Amino acid sequence: MTDNKDALYAAFKAKDARFDGRFFVGVSSTGIYCRPVCRAKQPKPENCTFYASAAAAEHAGYRPCLLCRPELAPGTSITDATANLVYRAARMLEESSGSGQSLDEIAGRLGCTDRHLRRVFTAAYHVSPVQYLQTCRLLLAKNLLTDTDLPVLEVAMAAGFGSLRRFNGLFKKQYKLSPTALRKRTVEEKKHKDNLTLALSYRPPYPWDEMLHFLAGRTLAGIEVVKNGEYMRTVHLVNADGTPVYGWVRVGHDPKKDALSVTVSETLLPVLPQVLARIRHLFDLYCDPVAVYETLRVMNDIRPGLCVLGARVPGCFNAFEMAVRAVLGQQITVKAASTLASRIVQAYGAPIQTGIEGLTRIFPLPEDLMSFGGAIKDRFGVLGVTAARSTTIFELARAFVQGEIDFDLPAQPEEEMKKLMAIRGIGSWTAQYIAMRAMEWPDAFLETDAGVKKALQPYTSKELLKMAEAWRPWRSYATINLWNTL
Repeated sequence: MTDNKDALYAAFKAKDARFDGRFFVGVSSTGIYCRPVCRAKQPKPENCTFYASAAAAEHAGYRPCLLCRPELAPGTSITDATANLVYRAARMLEESSGSGQSLDEIAGRLGCTDRHLRRVFTAAYHVSPVQYLQTCRLLLAKNLLTDTDLPVLEVAMAAGFGSLRRFNGLFKKQYKLSPTALRKRTVEEKKHKDNLTLALSYRPPYPWDEMLHFLAGRTLAGIEVVKNGEYMRTVHLVNADGTPVYGWVRVGHDPKKDALSVTVSETLLPVLPQVLARIRHLFDLYCDPVAVYETLRVMNDIRPGLCVLGARVPGCFNAFEMAVRAVLGQQITVKAASTLASRIVQAYGAPIQTGIEGLTRIFPLPEDLMSFGGAIKDRFGVLGVTAARSTTIFELARAFVQGEIDFDLPAQPEEEMKKLMAIRGIGSWTAQYIAMRAMEWPDAFLETDAGVKKALQPYTSKELLKMAEAWRPWRSYATINLWNTL
């Protein structure tokens, strides 16, 4: 992509948001690199060099622009990557930038050797995985220095640097100024004291109201709240040394900046990269809406308005929570499923103090539900859950605990769906739904779903499945578009 300099310069000159995060521009006359949407004075073509990643631009000696802030550029979705292995590795490096996870461990999770990973990664991004990871950490630190009033030591630790000395040295070497000097150049007043607020960018258009409406209809009492145009939820994660971390997040919309505003409790600082990665997944911020629409606009030949530019697939924050909710939602209404899941939360979810009304519990851990054994049918029975579904949830929890299924990024959704359907009580609809929302699978299609069939009356399930072949690899987005028409 970065070989076609004339086309890339034209996109840069037009400030085309479709290319934001797709490439970065190094400007030799200033020594900085920018996003293609940067509003600074347009440099001459001969002064521009184009890079596939921020890491490649930094490796070439450029510093990030303080105006367009490359650390805010949106990422790419799974099917955008020409090399799936490389893409997944890059995403894992971003998410684990604060965990201290080694390249050997990441390669092992991807099912390859670290030598092979280094070779293919360098060929795709023109930097090594270690250099890419270093850039992820530096850009996260830059974001925290710019948008929060955290002490520099806490910024260094949150971004994954082992020591303040190493952080200061690397930051000054790469960006030609110290972390404190960068903070002094930031003119915005820092107002957060007990929490952090950061921006996560997306490629417009973004259907915030539709996304919020979808999540509002599925909130779990005690865990999630949708109020005043914002989404809030409790968080339970584990940090690098295995210690549980608890807190909360609040997500709002900043349409003027094409970004979501994410406020995170300061207790979540040790797992900040994980939190941000899960927010991006939940709100589908990696999506390229134009690429999706180019394929799915043929839906409008069936009936005008079936496909709308910008539709997103709501993901999830907690994969086990989503899987349990999917099992509970089989053959009943969304409201009924949410009621049952909320009862389980109230009965077995651990309490948490957040200071926010309505956020009082975390979702039960798979280990907790597995410990019930055969008694789960009695425990869930009094809550209104059938014996068959209680048993399915127990088997799901057991599979999670024993590592038989894996919804994390290295997982292959089609293989994990087969494992899911091997669990009694989980059929194609449930497996596809879980893959769509918990595994970022863009090509799930629910041909037997009542909403899909209603939106495309009078076609049969068999006819729908055949019709949807033309919508690959974006059938998950087709499903959401159909639901949005109801």
